[in-house]
Amino acid sequence: MSRHPDIDAKIADLGDWRGETLARVRALIHEACPDVVETVKWGGVPVWEDAGILCTGETYKKAVKLTFAKGASLPDPAGLFNASLDGNTRRAIDVPEGGELDPTAFKALIQAAAALNRAKKAG
Repeated sequence: MSRHPDIDAKIADLGDWRGETLARVRALIHEACPDVVETVKWGGVPVWEDAGILCTGETYKKAVKLTFAKGASLPDPAGLFNASLDGNTRRAIDVPEGGELDPTAFKALIQAAAALNRAKKAG
């Protein structure tokens, strides 16, 4: 499991519920997709990739936003997507302070995103 040092630093620097949320999400992503590659783009945004971008982890004052690059094409039976719902491609999950994220449903989204990326790359 490879971890990007800039993401480690971001989690440590936040030092609050946003860092804890980002660390929890990061662990779930690694559980769901052990071959995930961590990168940092766009001035410090954590990005998780497998044959393309799976999702990003942006931190704002009131939420940690997990944006799925191809979220509109993913099944979301648990209804985790709660932001960026009007676009044709992306979908996001905003996790506010004290907010819970269903780990099983989130890992299923990550796995579906990885499968979609791999299928598009193979096709």
